[in-house]
Amino acid sequence: MKLLLAGGGTAGHINPALAIAGYVCQREPATQILYVGAKGGMEERLVPQAGYDFEKIEISGFQRKLSFESLKKNVHTVKLVFSSSREAKKIISRFQPDLCIGTGGYVSGPVIRQAQKMGIPTLIHEQNAFPGVTNKMLSKHADRVMLAIEDAKRHMDPNASFTVTGNPVRGQIVTSQKQASRDYLRLDNRPVILSFGGSLGARKINEAAADLIAWSSRDDRFQHIHAYGQYGKWFPELLEKKGVDLKAHKNLDIREYINNMPVCMAAADLVICRAGAITLTEIQAQGKASLLIPSPNVAENHQYHNAMALVSRNAAEILEEKDLTGDSLIAMVKKMISDPIKLKEYQDNARAMAILDSSERIYQVIKEVLKKNQS
Repeated sequence: MKLLLAGGGTAGHINPALAIAGYVCQREPATQILYVGAKGGMEERLVPQAGYDFEKIEISGFQRKLSFESLKKNVHTVKLVFSSSREAKKIISRFQPDLCIGTGGYVSGPVIRQAQKMGIPTLIHEQNAFPGVTNKMLSKHADRVMLAIEDAKRHMDPNASFTVTGNPVRGQIVTSQKQASRDYLRLDNRPVILSFGGSLGARKINEAAADLIAWSSRDDRFQHIHAYGQYGKWFPELLEKKGVDLKAHKNLDIREYINNMPVCMAAADLVICRAGAITLTEIQAQGKASLLIPSPNVAENHQYHNAMALVSRNAAEILEEKDLTGDSLIAMVKKMISDPIKLKEYQDNARAMAILDSSERIYQVIKEVLKKNQS
């Protein structure tokens, strides 16, 4: 089988594509994979690192702000729409894929659209509860639209063929156990809070988390793991200004980046984080109570919709960034941690949303579509 994957711009589009490629190659080792990404995108680095062949095309998205600078960028983007389609056609013609899969991001637009024009079977995978513009457009002619969550269906072409597959999840997320993880991290029986704002960090989350940590450190009522991110290197100094001596509080694990997330998440009683699709998939797989702070700086405000998919099922609480302060975060944490019955309810409902065999479901869709198009 020759499989072409296209998606990029963010890890939320790239990682599902890599997970699909990895699982298909595990099931069928002779599979040939080609990944098409955007020139200058993070996929240009991540895909070759994962061991897959990579081709790039130049593409950009439209600017929505009304300004002369945005107008100039949009004129350039229009030119790239045509040139990227020509590049996509050349790449597809050379590789001759049996199937093309788009996982979102601007780059998947010209690639999957060109494959559809060439009569090659195409699949779309949508990670979010509110689909991106590219996937909504491509869904009209896709052989199958694979959804992480049923909620996304109402925002897409009603005539599309849908299958709910979930988002692929790392195996260690599924297998990591709470007590073993606590033992590994040398944690005791006090409640464990895990908080982070992404690999780059989120200033407002960091500022509010500093107040939460300063408040809880008065009596060390919690154990707290917090990642402040690449742009939050000022965070330890802020804690010091708030009177928190990290050396004196062994219950505080403050670091720039969490490189053992499966273990840290398994150990947690409450997770405070953004509402990216893959993060929420991992929260559900682990059955964790969460306090979600959606990023307001993403396309179509999709993190808010992701969060509300859990909140509406009584599987999480939401605190929008416009309402986020140290005091509001402390109040929400006190409310959630102080009610073990309610906390257990969040955990059970989150676990009930989990789809743990997502990769196998996606693989079966691939086989079904191939079989249908070969008959």
